[in-house]
Amino acid sequence: MALVTISDIRSAAGLIAPAAVRTPLLRFGDEGWDGTGGLWLKPESLQPVGAFKVRGAYHALARLPEDVRARGVVAYSSGNHAQAVAYAAKRFGVPATIVVPDTAPRVKVEATRALGAEVVLVPMALRESRAAELVASLGATLIPPFDHPDVIAGQGTVGLEVVADLPDVATVLVPVSGGGLLSGVATAVKALSPGTRVVGVEPELAGDAAASFRAGSLVRWSPADRARTIADGLRAEPSELTFAHIRAHVDDLLTVSEDEIAAAVGRLAREARLVVEPSGAVAFAAALRERPAGPTAVVLSGGNVDPEVFAELVRREPSGTDPRRG
Repeated sequence: MALVTISDIRSAAGLIAPAAVRTPLLRFGDEGWDGTGGLWLKPESLQPVGAFKVRGAYHALARLPEDVRARGVVAYSSGNHAQAVAYAAKRFGVPATIVVPDTAPRVKVEATRALGAEVVLVPMALRESRAAELVASLGATLIPPFDHPDVIAGQGTVGLEVVADLPDVATVLVPVSGGGLLSGVATAVKALSPGTRVVGVEPELAGDAAASFRAGSLVRWSPADRARTIADGLRAEPSELTFAHIRAHVDDLLTVSEDEIAAAVGRLAREARLVVEPSGAVAFAAALRERPAGPTAVVLSGGNVDPEVFAELVRREPSGTDPRRG
């Protein structure tokens, strides 16, 4: 299986420059951060659609032949990729139809529609099959959320920027669900700084990627099991393509609890003045618990969260109850 290369990612950086923000690295806490060498936050929540997904989606559309792109695009998504594809399609002036689970946060659905895309709501388990039907009926092109080399290369530009801004980075912590972001970031970081550890992080309640990493082969969890976590953007599962990248370049995969995720959202709001959704906060949650040695970069993958959920998480004590259950 051919993997994405650093050359692919560098090429993607040039193509996405008109549409994606080059997000900064922000120091969290004091310089020593308890003697670990410093903790740095990569706030992809500052992207035009509030998440890193714009990088891969825009790159995938930019790489399509113009006549193919003009026929429109279809995507399936938990919400952030939906907005990213809608945003990219609007910039290219082509139609977009997005299949979204009927449990997706309202803020993500409304934002996708506001960008001009048609949104189709289905049960989570039917996202991919409904998208395939739409591709066939519309003659459009599918832009997958992670299972595509162009998407992975676009997401990998996050890793390029991390190493450029923090050349002595010792550890990079990255959220993982379908694995496109982790695949791209790990490819870039290991090519530019082979000694840097790249660690994926996901919720315990959707810990299929960590289980697969331990087993050395893909371990499948049911959609119902993966839907238990409040981190709605991390309920997908790795593909053969992304898992191949993970096995080649990632050093470890960790899981964090729902309480740890909630506490991380609150600390980012209070101490870093950042609005980060639960999915975007998992890597920070792991950093707070693990305290990696040496300069550490944490990817905050997105900030699209319903205001009511965000307010409840910010108020919640670390040992409190699951905010979805009251």
